Amino acid sequence: MGTDLDAVLALDDAWNAAYHHGDPARMAAVLAEDWLAFFPDGTAVFKADLLANMNRTPPPGLIFERHASRVYGDAAITRGTLYAGGERVQSFLRVYARREGGWQAVSVQVVP
Repeated sequence: MGTDLDAVLALDDAWNAAYHHGDPARMAAVLAEDWLAFFPDGTAVFKADLLANMNRTPPPGLIFERHASRVYGDAAITRGTLYAGGERVQSFLRVYARREGGWQAVSVQVVP
């Protein structure tokens, strides 16, 4: 049986795969209903908005680089950087929560 960290890392990988495939259905399975994102300009994005505007033809050469992952009881974070076509696009802090025995993404903070 895997650890909580294994479960969070698998969910983080599923998030990345959803972007690689430009697949809102895959992303919907990762995100909690109350998921919320914050972008560098202060914009807040909710789950429905992200899914509706998710790029169905992602740029080639997406690379997600994970820098850190930690579990704190019923909460966990991952930090990383996204590259597209060899160029750095953003860094991020993703927040996960254990709910009803499973893990879900509940928030992300994106920075330039």
